[in-house]
Amino acid sequence: MSYAFWIGLRYLRAKRKQRAISVVTLLSILGVGVGVMALIVVISVMTGFANDLKEKILGVTAHVVVLQRGQEMRDYERVRAELLKVPGVRGATPFILREVILQGPTRATGAILRGVDPKTARGVLPLDRMIKLGDLADLSRSGGKGPPGILLGKELLAYLGCGIGDTVTVVSPLGTLTPWGNLPKWKRFRVVGFFDSGYWEFDFKLAFISLKEAQRLFEIPERVTGIELKVKDVYRAAEVRQRIQSSPLGLRYIAQDWMQRNRNLLFALGMEKKVMFVILFCIVGVAALLIISILVMMVMEKQRDIAILKAMGARFEHILQIFMIQGLLIGAVGTAFGCAGGLVISWRLEQIVSWIERTLGVQFLPGDVYYISELPSHIEPWDVGVIVIVTMLISLLASLYPSWRAAKLDPVEGLRYE
Repeated sequence: MSYAFWIGLRYLRAKRKQRAISVVTLLSILGVGVGVMALIVVISVMTGFANDLKEKILGVTAHVVVLQRGQEMRDYERVRAELLKVPGVRGATPFILREVILQGPTRATGAILRGVDPKTARGVLPLDRMIKLGDLADLSRSGGKGPPGILLGKELLAYLGCGIGDTVTVVSPLGTLTPWGNLPKWKRFRVVGFFDSGYWEFDFKLAFISLKEAQRLFEIPERVTGIELKVKDVYRAAEVRQRIQSSPLGLRYIAQDWMQRNRNLLFALGMEKKVMFVILFCIVGVAALLIISILVMMVMEKQRDIAILKAMGARFEHILQIFMIQGLLIGAVGTAFGCAGGLVISWRLEQIVSWIERTLGVQFLPGDVYYISELPSHIEPWDVGVIVIVTMLISLLASLYPSWRAAKLDPVEGLRYE
């Protein structure tokens, strides 16, 4: 152990007449710890929220969507076969997407109706994981007996007042052209199940029917809205999109990856995380001011000791190291406590929030207001590493000026009045 480190550590143990320095030291450590803990908890929540939201979006949204320019797609079977040959594509399924009005036993509401092919949709969308009751195969017409099947979101099912086996009426606003004008077209469907994506917007606004029934309802035989694709690596969907656009298919069709279609939301999440980093580091900045204060007080208190050390041959860099070590020790102890507290809270965040909600009788994240109903948390080692490194760097910078003042002290001035 070098004598600079030993002296720096010794100076942190204040004597009885230096209790004020000891209190400020503890406040400095507490400030650094609270700042680091707040950073880790908030950033882990924001990372967990972003990951959870992406997972829910990808639960009902394909990795890449291919649409025909300016119109609906006609020869979709041929296009689907060509898309399956594109490197990186693992599955493809046609779909129809229209806005409709759903009339249930008690209420009616606007909804998004999606026509899917039960045979190929499983290879593209993880719908089986979301469906809590029923099956995609139930959407197909069963020998012409009774109305065809429909799958509703959990929230939509409750709002319409439906139960499994009940009948709902789907009304297409586009309607059918008749001698009396354009009349709305309607058709009855039987509720064969429901799904729960965990994303309120989808669960309240989305319903599924078979592709063939959608073509009959909207009177678009042999036509679809587009084709959805599943790729091998979801985070390389943009590369697959570029391959499609650069191929002959790009002349007639346009491809959009999931990040493109949710660009504003993903950009907002990323920007919010960066802003929170900056804002919460202000807490560490306040702790850095305390570190400056404690070291300035220490330099004023130890002028005689510094003068004696310099008279005994201590060089400029040795005195500098003594007080910089104190600042780094304060930062290191505070960072260690903050990391421990932040990691524990992040790992147990859902249990802590649930206990607070039960105790206070409130719900912090109602599903009809926020995207999610639970507070997710995901700790990224990279984020924790950045927090630790930047905090230690701030502690080092905070200790520079007091250490420089101590190192520049004239030993004659320090001993003049002794």
